Amino acid sequence: MTLMIKEFHPSDKPRERLLTYGAENLTNKELLAILINTGSKNESSIALANSIIKDLKSIRDLRDITFQELTNIKGIGEAKAISILAVVELAIRMHTHNSEEYYYIKSPEDVSNFLMEKMRYYQQEHFVVLFLSTKNQVIHQQTMFIGSLNASIVHPREIFKEAVKRSAAAIVCVHNHPSGDPTPSQQDIEVTERLIECSEILGIDFLDHIVIGAGKFVSLKEMSYIK
Repeated sequence: MTLMIKEFHPSDKPRERLLTYGAENLTNKELLAILINTGSKNESSIALANSIIKDLKSIRDLRDITFQELTNIKGIGEAKAISILAVVELAIRMHTHNSEEYYYIKSPEDVSNFLMEKMRYYQQEHFVVLFLSTKNQVIHQQTMFIGSLNASIVHPREIFKEAVKRSAAAIVCVHNHPSGDPTPSQQDIEVTERLIECSEILGIDFLDHIVIGAGKFVSLKEMSYIK
């Protein structure tokens, strides 16, 4: 009987525990249970939260979970899945984005600081372009292509079309290597050379091409592929 009373005591419920002890003292499972809000007919919110995270290697892997994976879990419907995905994306943005309105690119390290924590975990290659003002202020960021980087995938016309649309004075290109090794491939170099040619014709500065790996990056500018 004592165990039953303890199990349902208000102080053991995630919402009440957050109010009593603060969010920082709750487990990942408890925080997710609060987000889920209510359980299903046969499962509590804590049990549903456990079903979501039990197979994850770490809580970071939650950032890669899909709508289909969530709704395949019994008790997680469309509304709960959407709420979880929205909060995950919000958390990513809070952690990885300085305000674009005031962010300036002065070095490869600035690019890394801006995008590393988001791009290092992608399971596919993402080709992102930062569009900059005359003072190298970020005025727009856009994922242009997803997939293995090669000349047929990365179309300079799409990149520079967007640059003209945004009245960008310069661009910085960034892509990730899911392997974790940021060493540029021959295809990375060839794509860079094509972009250099186009930038010179259009008069839009191509400042750098950054390759992001597992917590480290390589600048093709620093490797002298870009003059």
